[in-house]
Amino acid sequence: MGVCSAFLCLLFLCGALGLTTPPARVRLRCYTCSFAKPCDPVPKECQDDEACGISTGTSGYVLPAPCPGEACRQHPGAGYLSLSKVVPFSHYAGTLLLLLAGIACLRGIGRWTNPQYRQFISILEATHRNHSAENKRQLANYNFDFRSWPVDFHWEEPSSRKESRGGPSRRGVALLRPEPLHRGTADTFLNRVKKLPCQITSYLVAHTLGRRMLYPGSVYLLQKALMPVLLQGQARLVEECNGRRAKLLACDGNEIDTMFVDRRGTAEPQGQKLVICCEGNAGFYEVGCVSTPLEAGYSVLGWNHPGFAGSTGVPFPQNEANAMDVVVQFAIHRLGFQPQDIVVYAWSIGGFTATWAAMCYPDISAVVLDASFDDLVPLALKVMPDSWRALVTRTVRQHLNLNNAEQLCRYQGPVLLIRRTKDEIITTTVPEDIMSNRGNDLLLKLLQFRYPRVMAEDGLRVVRQWLEASSQLEEASVYSRWEVEEDWCLSVLRSYQAEHGPDFPWSVGEDMEAEGRQQLALFLARKHLHNFEATHCTPLPAQHFQMPWHL
Repeated sequence: MGVCSAFLCLLFLCGALGLTTPPARVRLRCYTCSFAKPCDPVPKECQDDEACGISTGTSGYVLPAPCPGEACRQHPGAGYLSLSKVVPFSHYAGTLLLLLAGIACLRGIGRWTNPQYRQFISILEATHRNHSAENKRQLANYNFDFRSWPVDFHWEEPSSRKESRGGPSRRGVALLRPEPLHRGTADTFLNRVKKLPCQITSYLVAHTLGRRMLYPGSVYLLQKALMPVLLQGQARLVEECNGRRAKLLACDGNEIDTMFVDRRGTAEPQGQKLVICCEGNAGFYEVGCVSTPLEAGYSVLGWNHPGFAGSTGVPFPQNEANAMDVVVQFAIHRLGFQPQDIVVYAWSIGGFTATWAAMCYPDISAVVLDASFDDLVPLALKVMPDSWRALVTRTVRQHLNLNNAEQLCRYQGPVLLIRRTKDEIITTTVPEDIMSNRGNDLLLKLLQFRYPRVMAEDGLRVVRQWLEASSQLEEASVYSRWEVEEDWCLSVLRSYQAEHGPDFPWSVGEDMEAEGRQQLALFLARKHLHNFEATHCTPLPAQHFQMPWHL
């Protein structure tokens, strides 16, 4: 039997055998006559040779009087919380506290006598003092609570952030705010009072049910269930891919857990490009979409949403944008990648942070969105009762506004959308209805902003016909039906770019016949969207991960 087991048995025996201090004999005083008697045993009445002292008047003269018998008991109600009943409970509580203290001491002794644990503590303390690459490499060999991991990068660390007044503050980075629901309404005090119950309800729904439905990966029980898989995936990235883990401190105080795999030293040319991966609502970089660009040979930077695994906080849009901001800053100022060498790749709900980064960092190389959507409201209405329509719309707009299309239209660089033809998550009806896939709306909004003349009524109609194709054969059939001449389309677009510049929106197609606009619309749609015949959660193969088309 070990020392710990022997100690526990001793404590239980002490409690079971009653090896504690016996309760002291106390004296109870009669409520009526103030006569004191020992409480063990409690007398029913005074003995023959005893008398109760009863004072009369103010002279202090005491007359002997017979004891009132049953009156020589405890104060009425004192039996519910008497000293004789409190003392045993104190013994049990003391035994429990002693047991817990003993367990803590034994755990401390066990750790102190373990040479591996003492080596880990020395490495951790050395890393806190000196953030050298060697110390970080040795620390990465241990798995421990990420809260004890030292901060590797601070959001204010870049010198440009300290000198600029327009950068993010501790309240967070800038987001696109939704327009008011009722435009032109006077914002008076009475209207504010009328809106207050709805605003309180929306706040409660968003911070209780809504946030957990939107980001189930932040639920503690789900993380505990996935913890063995996450640890295995993290070990694979560190041991097989030479991944480097780092903790980033965002402007809102949240700590972001990241993993960086550097391929710049390899012979593969893709290694010079960094792919920042934005996971889905239940995805983690340990087992998420980072595997796709890794297999394709790119350098990869993965990160976990606030409240996911090692990252702290809760995944609201403001916190998401704050986390993405410090991740991009870390890639530029610490990892040494230029914005022109950074590609943002997102899966599903990660499209929000990807489009935000594209909007706020317009110099990044490209954006790849896999199984993403244009707006959250239609998808939220799909899973909620119709009677909640007004509440759901208000809650999403005020607290969970994932406006991917609006942010993506602020980006001028190359974009590639990957649509899952059997997607069951971002369709508003059934997976077989491919036209209800919100990826279609994301494409149409992007093309209508960039090429408004081409995407007029004629161009919009033929693109919708092309989007109805659910297989490569049907897609090619629609494309060939309109006899699209790709060389002619390229020459038209390049000549316009040379004459007017690259900034969108373009007025190309303004003086063009309907047939020419239709060819251009189909050509542009095919360049911006690729189909992948799979469901929403099927991992994207490396051969389907391609850089977006650009002139």
